[in-house]
Amino acid sequence: MNRWRAFNWLGWSSFALLLLLWELGSRATPKLQLYFPPVSRIFAALIDALSAGSIVQHLLVTLVRFAEGFLLAALLAVLFGVMLGYFRFLHGLLATLIELLRPMPSVAIIPVAILLLGIGDGMIVSVTVYASVWPILVNTIDGVRNIDRTLIDTGRTFGLSRWRILWQIILPGASPYIVTGLRIGLSIALILVTTAEMIAGSKGLGFFILDEERAMNSANMYAGIVVVALLGYGLNRLFLLIETRAMKWRHGMMARQAA
Repeated sequence: MNRWRAFNWLGWSSFALLLLLWELGSRATPKLQLYFPPVSRIFAALIDALSAGSIVQHLLVTLVRFAEGFLLAALLAVLFGVMLGYFRFLHGLLATLIELLRPMPSVAIIPVAILLLGIGDGMIVSVTVYASVWPILVNTIDGVRNIDRTLIDTGRTFGLSRWRILWQIILPGASPYIVTGLRIGLSIALILVTTAEMIAGSKGLGFFILDEERAMNSANMYAGIVVVALLGYGLNRLFLLIETRAMKWRHGMMARQAA
């Protein structure tokens, strides 16, 4: 019952109304159907593509690239974020470089990646890592630096080793910041995967969308966009589910403090 009440009826109703207006507007203006085909035709094209299996193959390619890029970015960002957050001298040494590279649009690095790595999975995964590593890295640094140093000093007083301090004090204390960075990096990783596939890919959802646009198959193009949207939505919901279970201890602690 609580889940039923928590369902965003207003949001989904407005989205359904938008689709209805699109359907009616497209059918009322045949000249626009080349650019904005009816929603019913888009979903029919999506069903046909799923039945043929072509879009499924592109989806699997994109998923593999996304998983490789995001997981590698998460591993590197958390590792270096903890180091940079804990060792102030190291952070001061690299802070300027980070602040110079972080705001740069990640799409701008694609030509450099093509020049160095060529066209292929390695280039797309590398660009994805580069783009999604920054929000995770910055949030991890902030999380570690905001930990009360008294907790770390207390751990040392009780004879905890560096590894135990890391696992029992630093990572739990910085975990809300890390989770926030991971969620932001998740969306960025999917954006960069599809963008790189459009620019230099021969398979994947990004390539499928651009290839159908070049062939003037607008219904198939929008079908590919729908798949990317559903993929992003599904990944975000999955991440929220994992976050809720992994951070259950913190939610319980905050509830006790509020009481």
